[in-house]
Amino acid sequence: MSDTTIIPIPTVQLFRNATLKINYADKTFLLDPMFSDKGMLPSFAGISQNPTVGLPFAIATLLQNIDYVVVSHTHPDHFDTVAATMLDPDIPVLIQPDDIVFFKEQPFKNVKTIMDKVVIDDVTIYRTSGKHGKGKVLEKMGTISGFVFQAMGYPTLYIVGDSIWNEEIRQNCTAFNPDYIVVNSGGAVLPPFAEDGPIIMDEEQVITLMEEASEAKVIAVHMEALDHCRTTRNSLRTKANEKNITRDRLLIPNDGETIRLQ
Repeated sequence: MSDTTIIPIPTVQLFRNATLKINYADKTFLLDPMFSDKGMLPSFAGISQNPTVGLPFAIATLLQNIDYVVVSHTHPDHFDTVAATMLDPDIPVLIQPDDIVFFKEQPFKNVKTIMDKVVIDDVTIYRTSGKHGKGKVLEKMGTISGFVFQAMGYPTLYIVGDSIWNEEIRQNCTAFNPDYIVVNSGGAVLPPFAEDGPIIMDEEQVITLMEEASEAKVIAVHMEALDHCRTTRNSLRTKANEKNITRDRLLIPNDGETIRLQ
């Protein structure tokens, strides 16, 4: 009898905005939990309260079988007070160095800072850098992180985080050669700093990334949930169609949808 190891297919499930459940190498990671009900958070652009849509499932459903929480930065659309209350205080939480002080005031007992990388059984998670905008708005937005997931026999998954397209993202794509890239592509703009442009990638920047990382498939999220996000699923798909980018290369999930990484 042959000894054949069956490798489970990894998945990325979008809950809403940038909140993802990542099943990867027999571990389940919850990324950037924002659990607030529709309209519980302040407006970012003076248009409406945030988030602008509700969660696709009950929070209890979202929390099932979570092994680790990963937080890219502590803006409320990536980690909110509801998540801090609802998450098990014993669950391991992986954070960036700039958020150590913030998490000292949270109820979690098992917080680990990722300096460069962390190894969890068969999974290596690298922390990457990016820029949450440019010009004056960058000073306001602070430090963010992305993450690269790698494991033997699994596709490399790069979570860009809240960054615009820049040389750092190009270098990350070159260094890790990811099979899949998750891009926060809402094209968010803060009105007082509109002249500085978007603080996360918009349609044009996503297309540029795809042209540079031409072998990777891209999963576009962080759309249609916050009032300062201008890029929509439809506008991104329209721009991709103009560039002859197929639907099997640019994946744009709906809230609640699961993408199989295969």
